[in-house]
Amino acid sequence: MIEELLRSRRSVRRFKPDPVPAEVVERLLDLAVTAPSASNKQPWRFVVVERRATIDEMAAAVRAARARIEAAIPEGSREAVAAYGEYFTRFERAPVVVVPIHRPLPLLSTLADGRLDDADASAVAQMERDSALVGTSLALMNLLLAAHAEGLGASAMTGPLIARAEIARILGVPPGWDIVAVVPLGYPDEVPAATERKSAAKVTRTIR
Repeated sequence: MIEELLRSRRSVRRFKPDPVPAEVVERLLDLAVTAPSASNKQPWRFVVVERRATIDEMAAAVRAARARIEAAIPEGSREAVAAYGEYFTRFERAPVVVVPIHRPLPLLSTLADGRLDDADASAVAQMERDSALVGTSLALMNLLLAAHAEGLGASAMTGPLIARAEIARILGVPPGWDIVAVVPLGYPDEVPAATERKSAAKVTRTIR
């Protein structure tokens, strides 16, 4: 069953207008937070956006950021960049948008209290950031799989994060927390074809 779930899941960006019942969203999040995390710190929070005006405001912020970026791109590449950027606002068509956020786990850096050399301090800070990001990403994957099992479509979108600061302001993300992705959620209005995948053998190096 898990193999079929993994192999059949698709990133969905077109949705029917039907609302997703609140109890279904709650069930998906209950499954999302069963994910493992470093030292069981559970560094995640989830902002669930159902208000259409807020989703529209997020999309407007992404469009404004996209326009600024495209204006800085050489004219010969601008058309391709604009086509790519069209994907960044696909979340606005979903009835629900879930935004996972995380914050670093500054345990070692706090205990060391400035006594580490620059290299170790940098390595510890990156580990603490990545531990929180990895844990929240695992919860995000749980969410995507649970949504698929429920008959819902979803995708983990990072393109909208070109407007990360503005989206954080719109959603009232607390200081010290960072957005991982923007996840549109709803009943799918498309069945995307499977995309080509590199074989495991091609992307694996074994040290024996």
